[in-house]
Amino acid sequence: MHFDLTDLRLFLHVTDAGNISRGAERTHLAVSSASERIARLESSLGVALLERQHRGVRPTPAGLTLRDHARTILGDVEHMLAELSEHAKGLRGHVRILSNTSAAAEFLPPVISGYLLSNPQVDIELEELPSHEIVRRVAAGLADAGIVADSFDLGELQTFQFASDRIVLAVPSRHPLAERDAVRLHDLVQYEFVGLPSASALQKHIEHNAARIGHTLKTRIRLATFDGICRLVENGVGVAIVPEVAASRCRRSMAIAAVELADHWATRQLRICVNDLEGLNPHARKVVDHLRSSAG
Repeated sequence: MHFDLTDLRLFLHVTDAGNISRGAERTHLAVSSASERIARLESSLGVALLERQHRGVRPTPAGLTLRDHARTILGDVEHMLAELSEHAKGLRGHVRILSNTSAAAEFLPPVISGYLLSNPQVDIELEELPSHEIVRRVAAGLADAGIVADSFDLGELQTFQFASDRIVLAVPSRHPLAERDAVRLHDLVQYEFVGLPSASALQKHIEHNAARIGHTLKTRIRLATFDGICRLVENGVGVAIVPEVAASRCRRSMAIAAVELADHWATRQLRICVNDLEGLNPHARKVVDHLRSSAG
């Protein structure tokens, strides 16, 4: 029986994504190499680990057993590396953090950059996901920590305050709405929007709340960055809903205005969530402690 940690890490990513291609991408492998590794793993163990379906794969009962053991083994390896790194140079720690859109784009970069500069032996993998998916994956042990909005059920996860996240309406500085103190989403359905990609956690949050009042936003174009969105707003392409921190930053160099959204869902608290703070490997625990100390 021959397999290595890359095989186990690949198998976890594949079962998490439900897709060999996405699992291969997360493991930084070519799809052909990933498929070969999984086939070799199944041959070595003498049992089918994945059930191939039309739109992806799902683990067989044997695959579920391997997934649970792989998670334990890789967690133990991270613990070992973190403890050994206190005594030797060259051993690297790996911490996986999941985050919603606002935290990933605006709040985390300055906080994480300082930690990475001070801790060159630690690598951080940051992935953007909707809050409900972050809660599921952290609870399942598929990530060390998450940054989520408190508008979602956080189950039995341990949580800690990280930041207040208010989203606002960005409009051109000469737009009629720029003179308003506040607006609600139902006041905006006749306007054309500049939005985030459909898969963005924040965009899903906005469109979900538009659907709750029976409307679909008219989105002319989607961009991946708040800077790009605000630049198109400045040029009159449409209005946009963005984090207040992003709008404030962009206003320094762009002719846009930020108008308060009075809807209750427009102000959220971002919280750090972990499965078990005491059970984190030392590297992950230090990263979470750093995030907590930077809260606000």
